[in-house]
Amino acid sequence: MKAAPSSLAPAQSTIALLQSSSLTSAVQQELERRIVQGELAPGDKLIEATLAEQLGVSRGPVREAFRMLEEAGLVRQEKNRGAFVRAIPLDEALEIYDLRAIMDEAVGRRLAVSATPSQLRRLRGQVEAMERLVAAGDADAYHLLNLAFHDTLVELAGNRKLTALYRRLINELSLFRRRNLADAAQLPLSADEHRAIVAAIAAGDEQAAGLAMRRHVLDSKERTLRNHAAPQPAHDSAA
Repeated sequence: MKAAPSSLAPAQSTIALLQSSSLTSAVQQELERRIVQGELAPGDKLIEATLAEQLGVSRGPVREAFRMLEEAGLVRQEKNRGAFVRAIPLDEALEIYDLRAIMDEAVGRRLAVSATPSQLRRLRGQVEAMERLVAAGDADAYHLLNLAFHDTLVELAGNRKLTALYRRLINELSLFRRRNLADAAQLPLSADEHRAIVAAIAAGDEQAAGLAMRRHVLDSKERTLRNHAAPQPAHDSAA
C-alpha cells in the first residue's frame, strides 16, 4: 500500500529553521550587549567553543552571530586567526561624531514640532532618573541610561532608517570609548545638557532644539579628543 505524502517534513524543517534563527538572534544580542557594555573589549578574541558553552548553545549559532556582528561593524574575522572585537581608530570615531551631530540636529528639530505630551513625560522621566544617578555618583548606570535617552530621542523622531543607522553608529562608537563620563565631574554637565535639550523640544523651538542636540554631540567629540591623549582608566563611558 502506497503511503500518503507527508507534510510533516516541510513543517519540521521550518520549525528547525525558526529555532536556529531564534538562537542565533539571541546569541547575537547577548554578544552585542557584552561588547557595548565593555565586558568584551576592543581586540578581545572571541572563542567560539567557549562562548557556545557559556551560552548553552551549539557552535553553529555562535558562528552565525559572529557573521552578523561583523556586518554590524562590531566584530572582525581574520582567516586562520578567528574572530575579534573590532577596534575603532580615532579618525573613524571623529567621523562618526560629525555624522551623529548632523543626525541629532535633525532629530531635535523634528521633535520640537512633533513631540506629544506623553513623549515629553517619557523624556523628562529619563532625565530625572539620570539626575538621581548623578547624585548617587553611579557612572556605570548613568552611561546605560544616557544611551537609552539618546536612543529614545531618535526613536521618537519616527524614521526607521535613521534609527537603524543611528544604532549602528552608536554601537561602533562604543568600541572606541566608554570614557567621556568616567570623570564624575562630567555627569552633572551631561545631565544639564539633556535637560536643556528636552526643554527646547517642549518649547517647540526647532532651532534651539537642533542646536542643543548638535552642541551636545560636538562637546562629546571634544571630550573624546582630550581623553584620547590621557592615560586609559579602568572604565570608560559614552556621551
